[in-house]
Amino acid sequence: MNLPLLTAENLTGGYQARSVIHHLNLDLQQGEWLSLLGGNGSGKSTLLKLLSRLLAPQKGVVLLDGKAIHHQPPHLVAQQLALLPQQQTVPSGLTVRQLVSLGRTPHQPWWQWQLTSTDLEQVDRSMSLTQVDNFADRPVESLSGGERQRVFLALALAQNPQILLLDEPTTYLDLRYQLDLLTLLANLQRQQELTIITVLHELNLAIRYSDRLAMLKNGHLVALGSPQAVVTPAVIADVFEVNVAIIDTPVGLQICPLTTVN
Repeated sequence: MNLPLLTAENLTGGYQARSVIHHLNLDLQQGEWLSLLGGNGSGKSTLLKLLSRLLAPQKGVVLLDGKAIHHQPPHLVAQQLALLPQQQTVPSGLTVRQLVSLGRTPHQPWWQWQLTSTDLEQVDRSMSLTQVDNFADRPVESLSGGERQRVFLALALAQNPQILLLDEPTTYLDLRYQLDLLTLLANLQRQQELTIITVLHELNLAIRYSDRLAMLKNGHLVALGSPQAVVTPAVIADVFEVNVAIIDTPVGLQICPLTTVN
């Protein structure tokens, strides 16, 4: 087996002196989709920030392609890894094309202001993949929530990353746009061997689209494995404090909540 593309070793981290993630170990192969799941306050978003270099670990290390991510220059990390945060700031006055073009910044030397032909090709390709090219000249602030989410995804893809991290990308989207976005990500994963890490609240969507699930509780990794291995009534009751029935459906295993755990 090839060396993991991303590895967390004995990872502990949080905010100031407070640890949120505790002694966590996991690795990710190229082309794999891992979803981070758990209840509110379980540490999902904090773990994503540690993996994306936004937070420095208190203990342990994150390795990107075998190198400690927190010891690498930010622009080199951004050439390999892109983050789509839960809340995006919509810049006033920027068009879709102008915003997506900012994704090429990590690949440009500091003295270069103009996009090269390679940069322009990547911007056009990213907009085409996310189907935002038909409103490339519209202001981002004029777009709907679903359209904005695709534009920010295009911005991330313009970095041409190997790894894409998304923090609750389906939040505020209705069911159709949730399915559209996750299906788009699945196509990118398959066609480009893109490695994906998502934080998702909707457990059934995570089961449907992910190769592996990481179940978190109080900052600890409770279970890690394929949906078939991890999604059991006992694990769901422990992590989410809900009793469920596991149902086999045309899109694979899905859960049906029954009662809360007393």
